[in-house]
Amino acid sequence: MQPKIFARTAIATAVVAAMGAGVFTAGHWFPQEASAAAPLTASSILTANAPLPDFTGIVERNGPAVVNISVTHAGKTAANMPQFEGMDPDSPFYEFFRQFRGAVPHGGQPDRGIEHGQGSGFIVSSDGVILTNAHVIADASEVTVKLTDRREYRAKVIGSDKPSDVAVLKIDATGLPTVKIGSSASEKVGEWVLAIGSPFGFENSVTSGIVSAKSRSLPDGTYIPFIQTDVAVNPGNSGGPLFNMKGEVIGINSQIFTHSGGYQGLSFAVPIDLAVKVKDQLQQFGKVSRGRIGVTIQEVNQQLADSFGLKTPGGALVASVEENGPAAKAGVKAGDVILKFNGHVIARSSELPGEVADIKPGAKATLEISRNGSSKEIEVTVGELKGAKLASADTPNQEHGRLGLDVRPLNPDERAQAGAKGLVVEQASGPAARAGIQPGDLLLAVNGTPIQSVAQLRALVEKSGNTMALLIQRNDGTIFVPVDLSHKQG
Repeated sequence: MQPKIFARTAIATAVVAAMGAGVFTAGHWFPQEASAAAPLTASSILTANAPLPDFTGIVERNGPAVVNISVTHAGKTAANMPQFEGMDPDSPFYEFFRQFRGAVPHGGQPDRGIEHGQGSGFIVSSDGVILTNAHVIADASEVTVKLTDRREYRAKVIGSDKPSDVAVLKIDATGLPTVKIGSSASEKVGEWVLAIGSPFGFENSVTSGIVSAKSRSLPDGTYIPFIQTDVAVNPGNSGGPLFNMKGEVIGINSQIFTHSGGYQGLSFAVPIDLAVKVKDQLQQFGKVSRGRIGVTIQEVNQQLADSFGLKTPGGALVASVEENGPAAKAGVKAGDVILKFNGHVIARSSELPGEVADIKPGAKATLEISRNGSSKEIEVTVGELKGAKLASADTPNQEHGRLGLDVRPLNPDERAQAGAKGLVVEQASGPAARAGIQPGDLLLAVNGTPIQSVAQLRALVEKSGNTMALLIQRNDGTIFVPVDLSHKQG
């Protein structure tokens, strides 16, 4: 089974020469089985009140404001180009990206002078301010902007923000066509959207689709609440605008999910509401200041909700609290579930980082948390975001067999190494193993209660219901693991 790959889609060069011609099929269409009494027909689906959308007006008005961006990387070769973060060098997609970054020119030998790449962008003010993705212009020694009328300008990078993947460029021109900025918050899942960009270097290409999901978090280390669409986005589209049916920009096309290196139906855009906030800070201060409270969080599923006494899954479960951080000083503990931030309901954990980041460092914020089944409010002073394997013992102690764990206390040296108290997992079977707990894990807490001894763990297991939430430390990370105790140990 191939690994999941989330890839930024910016870089595309020498497409025709490198790719050649080809035809790709997207898969099979399985129509919904219709009732014999009332068969589905074209007229029953497409009524006069629901015609297919016409994108021509949007393209005519906004196409001239979408630009092609070419970047030059001086003094780089295939050997010393930066590696693609989180990508296996043995992956076919790694080779794809390496080639399309211009590492191997037509002669077949690495060009030791310059490297080229391409992406997209869009003009947001008539005096030449342009928005694009940060990864499009990352490490570029020269950035060139090409308009649809074939004029070209050397661009100045006003600022670039890697966490949000937003960059601001400026060209020396006036009277330029601009896009209209909309609101990503007002868009709904299922609405039609349109992308304009330069996939594989084919400038001002237009593709369309619908909003598939909102506030989608990706495993790429960012806090961006992405807009997911099924709009065809490919290398070279990155940095280009995503339009709604009003002709307003609601996002910046940034990433795709792919096994092949190309579009496979899953595209992700940076919400324009977030991008504009970043743009304004970059233009005014040259950098972006973000708030932080110093917690690691995770999603609350049904089992975790049951374990922590929540009526329904929701909020952000605190898996760990940074020592002496803002949250720790305010009294937040691992096992707390953050339900609201400054009065805003946190329906999913992915919503919290963006809410916190928007707060000015030094300002006060109010958290509504659930702890031991009761809710309370905590005031926290927001800080500023700055950019061990355990040894095993000879004799394990087994807790109650209902959980399926062999554990033992830490010795003093291990406690100092781990920087925490808890029980070392020697063996895992039954419910614990099915939940993914492994030998070498450090068990820190059960349902938010810190664990100090095997006897304490046994007592908590005996009086638990059908689910438990175990706080596990593995290497340098901590996470709550829901365990279903309704099954017998296997």
